[in-house]
Amino acid sequence: MVTTYGHCGQRDMPYLRRTDMIIVAGWLQVDRVDRDQYVAGCVAVVQQARTAPGCLDFVLTADPVEPDRVNVYERWESDAHLERFRGSGPDAGQAAQIRDAQVRKYRISATEDP
Repeated sequence: MVTTYGHCGQRDMPYLRRTDMIIVAGWLQVDRVDRDQYVAGCVAVVQQARTAPGCLDFVLTADPVEPDRVNVYERWESDAHLERFRGSGPDAGQAAQIRDAQVRKYRISATEDP
């Protein structure tokens, strides 16, 4: 459900839409020689996520500047949808390749056009 609000909660202002959603965003660091293989190994997970109930967007991409970085972006309708999909996280092989990570979950209460 999307409710339209204006400044200070006033209704009928078309630029701010009330919504509850979860965004998971950040980066993973893997060895630069393994990065492209890591991303390719995630294709099935991306495909599964995009067809999962409640998934609004899901992508894992090679960073165009840092050769050891994988960018993470997920958008979900709710925590429940995210948790149902997430399960136990990356498999042991993928988890072993991650050298460092900074990924956070954000709770979004409103959106607007840029």
